[in-house]
Amino acid sequence: MSKIKKILIVISFLLLVFSLINVARILLQDYEEQRQMKELTEIWKKESDKGENAATPSPFFTKTHEPVMLPEFQELYRRNPDIVGWLEIAGTRINYPIMQNQQDSQYYLNHDFDKKKNKNGLPFLDAHSRINGSDILLIHGHHMKSGVMFADLMKYKKESYYKEHATLQFSTLYEKEEYEIVAVILSKVYRQTDDVFKYYQIEKVETSDEFDSYIQNIKKLALYDTGVTAQYGDKLIVLSTCEYSTEDGRLAVVARKRT
Repeated sequence: MSKIKKILIVISFLLLVFSLINVARILLQDYEEQRQMKELTEIWKKESDKGENAATPSPFFTKTHEPVMLPEFQELYRRNPDIVGWLEIAGTRINYPIMQNQQDSQYYLNHDFDKKKNKNGLPFLDAHSRINGSDILLIHGHHMKSGVMFADLMKYKKESYYKEHATLQFSTLYEKEEYEIVAVILSKVYRQTDDVFKYYQIEKVETSDEFDSYIQNIKKLALYDTGVTAQYGDKLIVLSTCEYSTEDGRLAVVARKRT
């Protein structure tokens, strides 16, 4: 056997070993992420059920009129105070804590609940959104090929799927909320110089006219008519994820809080 052939065999072997190690690392990371999410969901569900059975008035205030954290958040908040809410869409795999790191708005693109590196990350609130101070809550989440995080949002391309999943539940640390879907849109991340509607520029939506214009543009992009609209004074949630049919594509589900 020639020396060159031996070298090629060694290189091929090393590449195979490296590939197997990489696959094993990814599988182990995915397993750990699933284990962690199961644990967090069990904590959330257990404490949520306790709260439902307790005779606690709503909204949640103490005698000093200070808001009281919902019981389902208390243990999770002690574990990681970056948690700002919990999102659940019944009948889907979307059942996750919503995060926001004040020092690094992109932190949860690649970190898990215990702040360990993880490619799946966690859904997180946009830097321009504040749970208690914004009319539009923009939530980003990965579209993972494994189906976790916001991958199930892709199913909203079909109107029939929307009709079976027309509402979502979102809880802040202090209040349980239900939202109804206004529109499902396809868009993309544009260049700063592009003169086009950018659904993710929520910092530019402040006045009544700006809000009305935002909704009108959302409706123009809608894949189908839900029969639901929104007006100034409504609180919106925008769930945003990557959509791979176009470069820098995005799919967004826009919903309004039920009053």
